[in-house]
Parts: sequence; C-alpha cells; structure tokens
Amino acid sequence: MPLLDSPRAAAPAVAPPPTRPARLAVDLVRLVRPAHWVKSLLVAAVPLLDPRSWHSAELARLGWSVMAFVLAASAVYVGNDVADRHRDRHHPVKRDRPVASGRVPVPLAYVWCLVLLLCLALLLTAGLVGPAWPVLAYLALNVWYSRVLKHVPLVEAGVVAVGFVLRAVQGYLAVGAAVSAWLLITVFAGCLLLIVGKRRQELLDSGVAHRPALRGWSVELAGHLLQLTGVLAVTAGLVWMGTEAPFDPHGEAAMLLSTPFVLYLVSRYLQLALVRGTAGDPVRLLLRDRAVVTAAVLWAASLGVLYAAARFPAIAAALS
Repeated sequence: MPLLDSPRAAAPAVAPPPTRPARLAVDLVRLVRPAHWVKSLLVAAVPLLDPRSWHSAELARLGWSVMAFVLAASAVYVGNDVADRHRDRHHPVKRDRPVASGRVPVPLAYVWCLVLLLCLALLLTAGLVGPAWPVLAYLALNVWYSRVLKHVPLVEAGVVAVGFVLRAVQGYLAVGAAVSAWLLITVFAGCLLLIVGKRRQELLDSGVAHRPALRGWSVELAGHLLQLTGVLAVTAGLVWMGTEAPFDPHGEAAMLLSTPFVLYLVSRYLQLALVRGTAGDPVRLLLRDRAVVTAAVLWAASLGVLYAAARFPAIAAALS
C-alpha cells in the first residue's frame, strides 16, 4: 500500500491542457454563438399553431427555413466579430470573444464566414425553403448595418429588430400562410424592447467606447424607450391574440387569458433591466431566469388548452 504522504500518491491528477487544434475548433463554434440559434426558432413558432401546416412538405420547409436563418445569422455573427474586434476589446465581456482576443486569426474567421455562406447558398439553390427573399433581405440588411447603419443612433436598434421580423415572415412563407400584421408589430416591438434594454446596460457597463452609436443614447432616453416599446409590444400582442391568432372562436378568451401573463413577463423584464441591471444578454436572461421561464411555461400550457378547445371542439364539448 502506498504511503499517504508519498509525493506520488498525494499529487492530484491534472487534466492535460487542450491542444491548439481542439481549442481552435471550440473557438470557431463559439464564433457562431450556438446559444443564439434559438432566435431562429421564431421562423417556425407561429406557423406551427396552424394545423394546415402539419404536413410533411410544410414541416420540411419550416425546418429548412430555420436552418437557413441559423446559417445566415451565424455568418453575420462571424462577420460582425471581425469588423468590431477593435471596439470589442474595450468591452468587459466582448473582449474575450475569439476574434477580439486574438485566438482566432482574422483570415481564418473570414474563411469560416465564407464556408457558412456557401452552405446557405447550397441550401437556398436547392429550393428547400420555398420563397427565400426574407433570408436574402436579412443578409443584405446586415451588410448595410455593418458598414453604415450600426453607427446611426436609434436606427441601428430598429434594424436589429427588423431581422426578427424577417424570421417571422420566412415562417409564414414556408407554409404558404397569410402574414399577420399585428403579429409582425408584436415581434418588432418585443425585440426592440430587448435591444433597448441591452443598449442601456451597455451604457452602464462600458460607455460608448465599443459602440459609437451609443453617443446618441443616454440612460434616461433608454428608460423612456423601454416604456414606449413595452406598451406597444403588449398592446399589439393582445390585439393579435384577440383578432388574428389561431384561437377562433375563442380569440377574446385568449386575449383575456394572456393579459396577466404578458404584463407579468414585461414587468419582470423591466425589473431585471432597471433594478438588477442584468439586461446585457437578453437571450441568457430570458432562458435562465426562473420567474420568466415559469410564467412562460404556464402561459403556454394555458394557451395550449384553449387552442385544443378551439381546434377540437368535440373534446371541449365532452369535457364540459
């Protein structure tokens, strides 16, 4: 039996450091921000509520449309990280990004971006997503954004929100459904709410060094814009629930049922943004805050019951 005080026995096992190729592969994955791929699920979120899209062809187009936006957004993330690498070094969190930190060379990042765009081009030319103009518009808008619009205060936030609207439009086109104006307003206002909260937190954390457009912002202005966009998002969302959402003939019931959940979720976000100062990463915040997740699950379950009652009246009659 080895002695307890033996140097060989007492030495802790130390895991070998990752090799450079392994670390580089991890950094290339980090460049495309897998945690943010959930944003592209907006393509399929609402069309799946319509039973007319529950067919293999429509579901396949929805799936490929989600993949198309994942590839497009990933290419945009890589391109933006290359373009913003000098400013990101002034940000307490973004300075650790693979390109800004120097772990991924700029030429390799450009090659990675081209690979993603090539995969997207193959997907679109194969005709798997149906009408693809929202994806192409998203790419064109982001090129314009990277060169010009990102330096225009307020406009740059609206451009980012429009990217989410294009995701929703792509979903409607994939299943051949009519686009809901109230839903698009809801998506735009809701996303703008999150972006304004993020800009406010950036002002508090690092000032304007890493984002020149913030010179046209102030913490007070961001607070007022949070109120404005919050009201617009809640109003448009509830109107959509009561008029164009697929809950007919229970649209008013869906609107009434959704009101407390929507108000709580928006209020909770404002609390996290204004009181706790945790709005710097909206995706992480919304997916990890227990109160937000619990309220969203309860809301979805309630609407699921109402949706079943609307789509399967025989079951509702039997239960009643």
